[in-house]
Amino acid sequence: MGDIDLEQQEPFPVDRDGNRLRRDAEQTDGGKKMGCCEKFQQSVSRWMLPEVSRSRYLERANCCPPPIFIILISIAELGVFIYYAVWKPQKQWVTLDESLWNSPLTYNPDKRHEAWRFISYMFIHAGVEHIFGNLLMQLLLGIPLELVHKGFEVGMVYLAGVIAGSLASSIFDPLSALVGASGGVYALIGGYFMNAVVNFREMVPLLGVFRILAIVLIVGTDFGFAFYRRFVNQNEGLQVSFVAHFGGIVAGMTVGYVFFSDYNKKLLKDPRFWICIVGFLVFFLFAVLFNIFISPAS
Repeated sequence: MGDIDLEQQEPFPVDRDGNRLRRDAEQTDGGKKMGCCEKFQQSVSRWMLPEVSRSRYLERANCCPPPIFIILISIAELGVFIYYAVWKPQKQWVTLDESLWNSPLTYNPDKRHEAWRFISYMFIHAGVEHIFGNLLMQLLLGIPLELVHKGFEVGMVYLAGVIAGSLASSIFDPLSALVGASGGVYALIGGYFMNAVVNFREMVPLLGVFRILAIVLIVGTDFGFAFYRRFVNQNEGLQVSFVAHFGGIVAGMTVGYVFFSDYNKKLLKDPRFWICIVGFLVFFLFAVLFNIFISPAS
């Protein structure tokens, strides 16, 4: 076999550690044009992962299976909203209706012994702007996150935010009801935000600034609506808690950060994972005891 002229060979694209990357140009190996899926995956890798993790993700990335968890949960939430808005005798398209409190899904402090309500409240929304905002955020952020981290991780973070939101509300705003999936949405936002901050230099700094500013703007706007619903727009004495937002984002910045920062690593071997699990269980146990023995809710 003759000698190979290395100077005439096209160099492989590598990252800063010398690992081979897929091409960022319009062609893949073999001279074929990249398809829509490959282009989308490259964009996802730049938005969701630090540079050191992108090559491994792109080596095995594909669009199958699709991000099934976030799509199914969104369809379920939209379906419940349409059910109460169209088939039930109430005007739920614009604002929260009194009869919605009779739903077995709503978290009602007077019925907190029905434990499923601490999770099922995420399917009930206080109007069009409420569900539209939640669905928009969880689809725009949840689909790329699930493509990278798969449905189990995203599902655990989302549900951790939902549970943390309702438990926090039952402790810090115990006389208020609770509706909406904001706890789960804020958990996704919190986990992604922490990774964007910690890996700021490796996630395209200019886009990193845009990401952080966009998150701050969206969170601030949504908190504004939540405060308005809680303290200003109190129809017939009804109060919708905003504390679930805080519980969800704290869950995201702790549990979510650990799940989303451990791409391609053994999560069970990460001590941060066990610290978060123990912390969450301690909070869960305290919240249960508080609701049984201390809560001022009748």
